[in-house]
Amino acid sequence: MGRRGCPLVLWDARIGREVAYDRGGPPSGGALMPDRSAFDLLVVGAGIVGLATARELLQRHRGLRIAVAERHPRVGAGQSGHNSGVVHAGVYYRPGSLKARLCRRGRRLLLEYCAQRGIEHRICGKLVVAVDPDEVESLDRLEQRCRQNGLQGVERLNPDGMRRVEPAVAGVEALLVPESGVVDFGEVCTALARDVEALGGKILLSTTVGRAWPHGRGLQVELGRTRVHVRGLLNCGGLWCDEVARRCGVESGVRVVPFRGEYHEIRRERRDLVRALIYPVPDPALPFLGVHLTRGVRGQVEAGPNAVLAFAREGYRRRDVDLAHLMGTLSDPAFWKLARRHWRHGLREMRRSFDTRLLLRDLQRLVPSLERQDLRPGGAGVRAQVIDAQGQLVDDFLFASGPYSLHVLNAPSPAATASLAIAEEIADRARAQLALEP
Repeated sequence: MGRRGCPLVLWDARIGREVAYDRGGPPSGGALMPDRSAFDLLVVGAGIVGLATARELLQRHRGLRIAVAERHPRVGAGQSGHNSGVVHAGVYYRPGSLKARLCRRGRRLLLEYCAQRGIEHRICGKLVVAVDPDEVESLDRLEQRCRQNGLQGVERLNPDGMRRVEPAVAGVEALLVPESGVVDFGEVCTALARDVEALGGKILLSTTVGRAWPHGRGLQVELGRTRVHVRGLLNCGGLWCDEVARRCGVESGVRVVPFRGEYHEIRRERRDLVRALIYPVPDPALPFLGVHLTRGVRGQVEAGPNAVLAFAREGYRRRDVDLAHLMGTLSDPAFWKLARRHWRHGLREMRRSFDTRLLLRDLQRLVPSLERQDLRPGGAGVRAQVIDAQGQLVDDFLFASGPYSLHVLNAPSPAATASLAIAEEIADRARAQLALEP
């Protein structure tokens, strides 16, 4: 199996042939995809969860014929490639939940995998900071959750202790979480794709999945411009997972509501203000962690994100608007239940999106010496947040089954950290549901 720098050869339906690339996408074009009917399983989505799932199944079931269909012209082009790169330790997740269990195991598997493949990563630790006395009680609860979830080496720090870790930070108390770290998840996706190919799997780029329906002992699936018959379909479609489920005839009762998280970068001359990861105490009523500061594997420092409603499933820019998706969201009673419950928070996030002074104010609560001229516009990610029929934000990973299909319907953070453990979970469920031989 190759390492970084080795070409990755994948099928691109737009040009009708295989192409070799490293991290960029292949050239554009247009052609019919050849018949790819000789597959046992179809994995939808070549993000980190889909690729890890294909790899896990190929390792367990040698000879199984697996294809991964990706709508983009490269792997990891969605949420996985727009990730902040944080390796989570499991601070925030309800004890006993899938998030808590799979994050802890996934973190260990991810670090082992990065070491084996020579993928740059750093275990740098994280400070979760209570900036005023009103937040200390919430910090107490987070510390208890760390113990319940089995985190190692967690320390409670006073202001002097905090400044020994992060000299520029301010606050009244903090938790030091030494097991947190950073990695480039795009590189992890590329390595996983190489593994899938080396194990005999196929990755089909620029390939959309249409309707699927039971046919014989499996599914007939519209794949690109062809139809294929597969024994089973595994939906790891991320931002599109609810739509893929509907195309398979699975009405899950949940909807993906995309939230864009916008980042700023700290200018190079001021990066020394942040050594590792600095987080606020999060609002327990929301799944978002608040604006924080992240020093990446290459020394860059990102500040953010906010959490604003995106007007397209892949609305990475403010101007990205998908009217069909937006009208579907706005016509859903569940969305309005969510909006009525959190409209004040949503308005505050929208204001912060357009007014950098508000972002700076929140960042200065953590690092008071930051100044307006230290911030440069950065990138953005989109979180596939699922809501249920009551307009409640689904808090845990969520799976659903259909005829000859298994659907990952909610896999937000820490899904990248937990991806290899999520893949094990999917493989276990697929073996039981699809009667795969060991």
